[in-house]
Amino acid sequence: MITKIFYYILILPLSLLPYPLLYLLSDIIFLIMYRVIGYRKEVVFTNLKNSFPNKSKQELKKIMSDFYRHLCDIIMESVKGFTISEKQLRKRLIIKNPEFSNYFADKRQSIIFVGGHYNNWEICAQAFAMYSKHKCIGIYKPLSNAFINDKIYTSRSKYGMHLISMKQTKKSFEDGDEPKAIVFGSDQNPANPKRAHWVQFLNQDTGVLFGVERYAKEYDWPVVFVSISKVKRGYYEVEYSLVTDNPNEEPHGKITEDFTKRLEQDIINQPQYWLWSHKRWKHKR
Repeated sequence: MITKIFYYILILPLSLLPYPLLYLLSDIIFLIMYRVIGYRKEVVFTNLKNSFPNKSKQELKKIMSDFYRHLCDIIMESVKGFTISEKQLRKRLIIKNPEFSNYFADKRQSIIFVGGHYNNWEICAQAFAMYSKHKCIGIYKPLSNAFINDKIYTSRSKYGMHLISMKQTKKSFEDGDEPKAIVFGSDQNPANPKRAHWVQFLNQDTGVLFGVERYAKEYDWPVVFVSISKVKRGYYEVEYSLVTDNPNEEPHGKITEDFTKRLEQDIINQPQYWLWSHKRWKHKR
């Protein structure tokens, strides 16, 4: 009941505000989150220090401050996602080369999209299906709160994205005959480190979820990396690049290492846009 009141009294009215007001609120939240509360500052700074050992303390603090500003923008942009129109979505998220993935759809070839929690992955998930000839399916972990889970599900899927629980991943590969594009986030901390593939990522021994490579080889689907760049505040661009179109010809681990390196390079180029507050390195090899 409290969750419903919170949604209808606060979240929904905020979602209806114009972007300039949302970004004003974002600036206020930044001051509270970063300057007053210091939300996960120790986690963020430790992650940055271990990832960029050659950067000075001043450089790391600048990245950290920029990260928190971006995180607050993502929070408000995600709130806006509950009511964003298709016209607004097309204006604020552009896929530069949709023909890249649609080439496979025209051949009735299903594919796997893989990316990370970089820039605004939420608006990207909302927009995927608007640009794609594939049936787009996002793999997600349902929330324990049924009401919020339903609202987020509705928000993410209202422009064509189909959401499937992680437990139904294999089923999503096998259901239906139409060409599909199944979307994976690759940078979560693996629940079972023994089943992860281990790589050097941001100067650290890192376990990476192996599902993308495993499913690609099992079903012989091409793998496409999703790179998200920030044009300016509230505006993003996506560019697709091929990881492999012959997964079964790749050596064990090559697919996982390839897309992980691409994400790593995006992070190195603009580190403030990755989700540094996530406890990414909880597990050891």
